[in-house]
Amino acid sequence: MKKRHQFLAVALLIQIPLFAYPILRLCQWLHVGTVQTVAVFLPLFFSQIVARLYLRQASYGLLFWLRRSADLWLGISPVLFCMLIATEVPVAFGWIAAYNAALALVCMAFALAAYSVVNAYSPSVVEVKLSSRKVASTVRFAQITDVHIGSRTSAFLTRVMEKVNCLNIDFLCITGDFIDATGVTENALAALRSSRVPIYFSIGNHERYEDLDAILDRLKRLGVTVLRSRTITHGEVQLIGIDDAENPAQVQRELATLELDAKQFLLLMYHRPRGLRAAAKAGVDLMISGHTHNGQIVPFNFIVARVFKKTVGLFEEGATRLYVSPGTGTWGPVMRLGSRGEVTLFEVQPLT
Repeated sequence: MKKRHQFLAVALLIQIPLFAYPILRLCQWLHVGTVQTVAVFLPLFFSQIVARLYLRQASYGLLFWLRRSADLWLGISPVLFCMLIATEVPVAFGWIAAYNAALALVCMAFALAAYSVVNAYSPSVVEVKLSSRKVASTVRFAQITDVHIGSRTSAFLTRVMEKVNCLNIDFLCITGDFIDATGVTENALAALRSSRVPIYFSIGNHERYEDLDAILDRLKRLGVTVLRSRTITHGEVQLIGIDDAENPAQVQRELATLELDAKQFLLLMYHRPRGLRAAAKAGVDLMISGHTHNGQIVPFNFIVARVFKKTVGLFEEGATRLYVSPGTGTWGPVMRLGSRGEVTLFEVQPLT
């Protein structure tokens, strides 16, 4: 009960600038009456409290779409807030009429919301080409991460797997946050059965928040190999899977317990982009991560960049490389603005 009260307090403090100000300001500029303003204000202002506390597990029907609507408002409100702040000065100086400014902002918000939703439904395939003396022939594999089934539907997973199955790869890596809800059924994950190559999985933070043991049992029944602080060999590649943890020393601590084969190409799967230096000291060739979503929706990318120094793309530490995916799916709002979901295709060629 105490945690719920703390959540409510924080949520209300955040909602004042993000939700109260945009709604009330736009209603004022549009000359909306008091009764109509209250009718708009109340459901939008309290939408996230209702969605997070009472609609979190809604996965179908009216309640599901109410949660989606609340998430859509959550996604567009920071953008609308920034646009409103930028518009205050020209309105104050009379350079543009308040009514016209409000109409323009509402139209822009709808257009951006529509674009960001479409963008979130179509992850692209991004190729990353590397070379190594440890492989005698080209190794091709794919990474998907932060798919967030629960927030996203089985239909989205089917589209993702269709993209994966079009690639000529040796195996598929899933680097955590594949599931973000309790009770996601095996049937909802059935698209994994369509894979023609082995699938290797390491857990993310969201699996830890949910019914982790049940999640892992479902994945194993679907033929997925779960790597929890252990290794497995696939041809010339030794895959290493480490559980996600808040501890910044997690990679260093777990790698110290594993037996690594320096003659093989060492591929480390770890959900969050931390521990590159420890991976380099252990002789890892490539570390693949996700977690950041590249901010997913502006202006959150600026906040994420302050938390994680390595937010998206390819990084190097000596002979070790880290690739941070912007994620395949979305969490919360099914929106991507200023970022793009991806299926990452890695090609490791022999270096002679």
